[in-house]
Amino acid sequence: MTKRPAPVMIAAFAGWNDAGSAASALISHLATVWRAEKTFELDPEMYHDFQVNRPVIMRGSDGKRQIHWPTTTVWVARLPHRTCILVDGIEPSFKWRQYCEELLDIAVDRRVESLITVGALLADTPHTRPLPLTATSDDAAISESLQLDISDYEGPVGIVGVLASAATAAGLESVSLWVAVPHYFCEPPSPKATLALVTRLEEMLDDSIELGDLPDEAAAWDKEVQEMVADDEDVMEYVKMLEEATDTANDPEASGDAIAQEFETWLRKNSG
Repeated sequence: MTKRPAPVMIAAFAGWNDAGSAASALISHLATVWRAEKTFELDPEMYHDFQVNRPVIMRGSDGKRQIHWPTTTVWVARLPHRTCILVDGIEPSFKWRQYCEELLDIAVDRRVESLITVGALLADTPHTRPLPLTATSDDAAISESLQLDISDYEGPVGIVGVLASAATAAGLESVSLWVAVPHYFCEPPSPKATLALVTRLEEMLDDSIELGDLPDEAAAWDKEVQEMVADDEDVMEYVKMLEEATDTANDPEASGDAIAQEFETWLRKNSG
């Protein structure tokens, strides 16, 4: 009998780590198509500044108005081949270490052995090309088995990086998945970026994920961006420069000098 894979936790957080809301939209999509069950919410009083992330008042199905507090929700999706714990959160304002400990306690209770943190960042990438994805792990064995990169990033981190580091320290396998969102059109939603994350996650889990309306939404997003670009000659020229730089970078014979020259040429044409 084939051994059932251990549960995996997949986490994304609105805020600094979530350009275009692409990562948090991934968790919402998974919770929907996997028919996940909401099992837990962290106490927002512990972790959030309500002047930064304000509660909202909404009218419920019974017609009564209710306050909805910004919080982190944990969902459980019981799939045919594995169980996935989904974390849909907001980057906390306080007590990051305690916040990570609480999430990892949930992971241990659910016998989770692997954590996949998901993020989205703004980047100089053209919307007309596949959006770049980066999957990394600090564990050499995991990187080799999943064909991941070893991250060499140094600098400020968000809750995604802190949680991934805490998971590794706690003995969990940890993988970080990021998608790049064009900075010139980053207002949420970003369905093309979310679709790219779903596709890469399928490969990592070795299991298919229902796409739903994502392909149609991504196509509509492409059309909307193209119309916006067509109305602005400066943006059109900038996108063309990004396309040339991206194609050069993807050329096996490309060099760093060649890529830099592409940018210098564009800057000279647009200076003054």
